[in-house]
Amino acid sequence: QVQLVESGGGLVQPGGSLRLSCTASGSIFKIYAMGWYRQAPGKQRELVAAITSGGSTNYTDSVKGRFTVSRDNAKNTVFLQMNSLKPEDTAVYYCNADIYSDGHEYDYWGQGTQVTVSS
Repeated sequence: QVQLVESGGGLVQPGGSLRLSCTASGSIFKIYAMGWYRQAPGKQRELVAAITSGGSTNYTDSVKGRFTVSRDNAKNTVFLQMNSLKPEDTAVYYCNADIYSDGHEYDYWGQGTQVTVSS
């Protein structure tokens, strides 16, 4: 069994910052790409940022220059540092990881954490 547990969401004013964390646990042989998606009310889930096991990153255009994705491979943890937050960043943020476990490679998801940007 593999689990992804997220933390760090909350309410923040426009221009503020939040840091999300997501840790994978369980029977893990290897973690490939890790990343963050978000889903706002009435919208489809979208990729926000992703990072490979080697550290290569990619971001959706709307967060470039404001968000930074990083990971600690020793702790099976991925982070999302969010700066200069805008009301349009309000969404449920989901952690995602491509994990080789028990002889199979699967795509795992966290439970989601709410980020609300409002004055």
